[in-house]
Amino acid sequence: MTSPPLRVAFFGSPAFAVPVLDAIRAQFPVVLVVAQPDKPVGRGLKLTPPPVAAHAQALGLPLAQPKKLRGNAEFEATLRDSGAAVAVTCAYGKILPASLLAVPRYGFLNTHTSLLPAYRGAAPIQWALINGETVTGTTIMQTDPGMDTGPVLLQEALPIEPAWTSVELADALATQAARLIAAALERVDTLTPTPQDGALATHAPMLVKEDGFVRWTDSAAQIVNRSRGVAAWPQTTAFLNGARLKLTALTAAEGHGQPGEVLRVDETGMTVAAGAGAVRIGAVQPEARKAQPASAWAHAAGVTPGTRLDVWEPPTS
Repeated sequence: MTSPPLRVAFFGSPAFAVPVLDAIRAQFPVVLVVAQPDKPVGRGLKLTPPPVAAHAQALGLPLAQPKKLRGNAEFEATLRDSGAAVAVTCAYGKILPASLLAVPRYGFLNTHTSLLPAYRGAAPIQWALINGETVTGTTIMQTDPGMDTGPVLLQEALPIEPAWTSVELADALATQAARLIAAALERVDTLTPTPQDGALATHAPMLVKEDGFVRWTDSAAQIVNRSRGVAAWPQTTAFLNGARLKLTALTAAEGHGQPGEVLRVDETGMTVAAGAGAVRIGAVQPEARKAQPASAWAHAAGVTPGTRLDVWEPPTS
């Protein structure tokens, strides 16, 4: 007698989670999709569903968008009534209470974009790049009430290409996560949970705007790695006489000078000294203006070799 197919509830919100949902749908019945509530977006503050919610609506899948989970008996009943034997979370964005974790027979499986226990937290992709990692990966873990502390079920490494920003790395990890979660669900009865070693844990807190500010006293490699990590948001920001400048296409270059000092302006861009080495900037976007080649911006702004960009340092606590 053939056993019934595994019924899955899916919790996710951003575009990153859409291919993971699709990979699950290709093999298992998705009986409920749960996403964050709609939020105002753009200048007109139009109420807009997160990408997973919009995708579920387009597919005609049952959708719930609870404002809160803790103490929400109505939503808990919705999950129970869906008949889901297992739930999968992928960048959902809310902490799950213990009472909810106990509802599906197999609990909750989470797709996390790091090799846990490294980079627990909200921004593992970004911090792996900022810290100059050359390898990351995906972990499928059994969710517990902690922050990415549950036992590991499956794990696979992913080499990071030197030119990748957070955008390209997220795409590669979404593809990997989609494949791994499908494999985990196929073996949900037989997977052996392996506890994490908390002593080896590192953390990846949510980014803030200041994480995108250039620290010219850092080395050129550190500045370039930070720009890769913040490429999607908050992006790379420098200052000249207090005015904000968005910088893109940063690469390490030869050169020495005072941190923040403009060394060269030519057709390849603008080269600025770092704490060690130098950084070539391909494009600059001044506030309330369009991005332009760095050389064109420098000529128009009167920026020449010897000009020094503001040196910003994070405040000490």
